[in-house]
Formats: sequence, C-alpha cells, structure tokens
Amino acid sequence: MTPNVIGRVNKAGTGLAKAASLPRRAYVTFLAGNGDYVKGVVGLAKGLRKVKSAYPLVVAVLRDVPDEHRHILINQGCIVREIEPVYPPQNQTQFAMAYYVINYSKLRIWEFVEYSKMIYLDGDIQVFENIDHLFDLPDAYFYAVMDCFCEKSWTNSPQYSIGYCQQCPDKVQWPEEELGPKPSLYFNAGMFVFEPSLPTYDNLLKTLKVTHPTSFAEQDFLNMFFRDIYKPIPNIYNLVLAMLWRHPENVELDKVKVVHYCAAGSKPWKYTGEEENMDREDIKMLVKKWRDIYNDESLDYKNASVTNKFLPALQKGGVVRYVTAPSAA
Repeated sequence: MTPNVIGRVNKAGTGLAKAASLPRRAYVTFLAGNGDYVKGVVGLAKGLRKVKSAYPLVVAVLRDVPDEHRHILINQGCIVREIEPVYPPQNQTQFAMAYYVINYSKLRIWEFVEYSKMIYLDGDIQVFENIDHLFDLPDAYFYAVMDCFCEKSWTNSPQYSIGYCQQCPDKVQWPEEELGPKPSLYFNAGMFVFEPSLPTYDNLLKTLKVTHPTSFAEQDFLNMFFRDIYKPIPNIYNLVLAMLWRHPENVELDKVKVVHYCAAGSKPWKYTGEEENMDREDIKMLVKKWRDIYNDESLDYKNASVTNKFLPALQKGGVVRYVTAPSAA
C-alpha cells in the first residue's frame, strides 16, 4: 500500500479509509476466463453486502478475465487482483472435470499477505447469513466443511467402491485390514478459512512441483498439504447441494448460512431445472434466493462512480489494483 497516495485522495474529499484503517481481513474468490462465472462473483459480492459483512471481497483474476468483467467487479465494490496461473507437473491424470487444472491457481491467494486472515469462497457460492465470526477462529489451523464421497465423480476411489462416506461413517465401516488405515478427513475446497503467508505460499508451490496430480486437482492437493492442521466446521458454512439428496439427515436447511451451487445444472444465473435432481422444491427455493439477491438493485455498490473517477490513483496506491505474480509453471 502507498499511504501518501491514499492520503491525497482522502484530502480530495472521497471519504476513502486511510491505509492504517484498511481491514486486515477479507473474503477472497477466484475468477478465470471470459464466461458467465462473473455473474456468480457479482452475486457473492451483493450477498456479502446484504448480510452486512464488515470485510471486503478480493477477486483473484487470471489475465484472461476481460477488462469489461473486471470493471463490473470494481463497480460492485470488489478489490481485483491479477495473478499468474499455477500449473501442476505435466502428467496423464484424468481430472474429474477438465477445467479443474486451472484451479491450482487458487494457491496464489496465500501470497495476499496484506491480510492476516481470509475466507475463500468459490464463485458459485452465496452467503445468506453473516459469517464474519469465522475470522475469529483460532489461528494456525485450516478450517473447511467435510465433503461427501457418494457422487459419481468419486467412482474410482476406494471410498465409493465400498460405499463408505465420512458423512455417515457408521453406515459402512472402513475395512482397515483390507484397505489399511481409514482415510483422513477430507474437505470441500470451495470454502475455507486460512491465513496468507509467504513461507506457506512458497512451500505450497515447492510441494506442488513434486506431487503427482490426482482427480480432484487442487482440492486433493490442499487436503494433503493441510491434513495435519485441518479442523472441520459444520456444513451450514458450505452446503454442497448434493447433500440435500445424498445425506438429508445431515442437513438443517433453515440453519444454513452458505450455499454452494456446485451440482450439475444448479448455477442460479443459468438454471433451467431440467438436469437431474434440479426439479426439487428445495433447489428451486435456493435458486430463487440467489436470484433475488442478484437482481436487487438496492444491493449494488453505492460508490461505483467515485471508484471509477479515482481508479487510476487507487490502482497506483494499491487500494484497487491488478497485481501480477511470477509463474510457477
């Protein structure tokens, strides 16, 4: 940050916070390409505003995100930071989804050390109740919600083959004599609480270079890397929609604070209801809740015109900026 630049802008009467008062906590998400995921990030920004979060939303963007989309995000009050992509070692791995390979670029957010703690949220997530209290969780741990092993994308795993799922561990016991020790708890990487750190960032990239990629790409990698400090948090902080039909006994929908629209056909900005499991009333209700927030003009960032007017100075001062990092490829 450059306090002098920020100070000069303050004197111009914009009301911007001084450098010393800028928050050291933030939400962060990731965006790549020129597709429609930018709508998801706009919805997330408006959702955080609706629940009156005290902290900003940082959007880590790859260079292929067009200027038009970047300006949309800035006009919604987001802090846009450009990052270089991160690639795993070349291999013949068949990822569960072809686009998963680009998700390794999320590792760059550990470099955002101007923040002492951050909450990562995928762009297809919405926050329906304030979760700022998660920033107060004890330091030195990695917090996230446990995933489910029942989806077809897990077909090639031993968990799926024997019907074992950590969401219902008593239903099918893990056969240690046959398959060895029970797998470590495994989290969904669409939402997590972490502490940016340059040593951790460097270690992540060094470890990635010598780690064979697996089906779930950066999610598998993060689970391996943070296995010893991972602390599960309740699924109300990252309700993966498949839980509604895979493990309904574990879902209290009226208590859910964060919804993850990651099931096929569930993206609210292009939802049709035609895909499998999408014609459910609970899904329709959650899609409507997202759309109500996205379409609510009262939730648009009020100071967009001020931001645009002073954008060159703000970028120079580090308040709103595109920051590049060296490639790890």
